[in-house]
This record gives sequence, C-alpha cells and structure tokens, in this order.
Amino acid sequence: MDLKKYVRDINDFPIPGILFRDITTVLNDPTALKSAVDSMMGLLDGVAFDAVLGPESRGFIFGMPIAYNLGKAFVPVRKAGKLPSEVCKKEYALEYGTATIEIHRDAITAGRRFVVIDDLLATGGTAKATAELIEALGGVVVAQLFFIELADLGGRDILKGQDVRSLLVY
Repeated sequence: MDLKKYVRDINDFPIPGILFRDITTVLNDPTALKSAVDSMMGLLDGVAFDAVLGPESRGFIFGMPIAYNLGKAFVPVRKAGKLPSEVCKKEYALEYGTATIEIHRDAITAGRRFVVIDDLLATGGTAKATAELIEALGGVVVAQLFFIELADLGGRDILKGQDVRSLLVY
C-alpha cells in the first residue's frame, strides 16, 4: 500500500515556512493504519529487544500496537511534569523551539534493550534526547524506528552510530 497517498501536507503549520506532514489521515483510515503498523513491525524483523519506548504523543500511536503485537513492554516518554514517579529528564532543541522529556527512572534497567518508535524523524532532537535518557539509565538502544523521515532536515546525521529505520522517506 502506498502510504504516502494517505499523508496530508499542511503548509505553514505550526509556523510560517514549515510543511507539516499530517498523519491523522493515515490514522483515520483503518486499512492505512493497519498497513502502517504492520509495515513498521516488519522493519523490526531480526531485531532482538526487550521493550518499545515511545515519545509523547505520536510515539504512543505507533509504539503501543507494535509492542502489543510483538509481546513486548511499552515505556512512555512524556513531556515534563506528566509522570508521577521519579524521573530522568532531558532538554533538547526542536525544529522551532525547545522541549523537555522525561522517563520514569525505574522503567529503564541496566542492559535492557529498547527500540524507540516515533512518527517522525526531522532534525533528530527528540530521538537523540530519548536515546541519551535510555543510555544514562543503563539501557541500550538497539534501533530507532520512524513512520516518516524528513531526510533534508538531517536527523539521521545526528543519530550516527544508531540503527535508524524509516518506513516513509521524504
């Protein structure tokens, strides 16, 4: 299935000059959603890991069903102030600002192997910050999987040395 046909382009969102790749049109079509999740799972064939980690909020959309279908744990990465227990946090740069993410400290244990799943790889800030949090707590990032990669923004370059996999590349 050509999933690019289901991704809607929105000009000047969230700020002028940005071309936003809207995945809600993929999520709104049951066949496209199933194809997206199944195709992303296929990109993990042969990868040995213990848990899926998904950044808020669109990493939840793809990460949870993949974790469920593969019989793996799911660890949410949240925006600052959203997790109730002891956290490890990281501030990082976005395409148009900064953000802070947090992980529960007890969700990452030494040697536990993670696949990070998110909807979009753009500049790589979220992915890099997420990997740094996992590694700071002793976990191992074995792969980063994205529904969409915006190749011109160089996110893959900031993740040098990591196994980066993308379903759709623009």
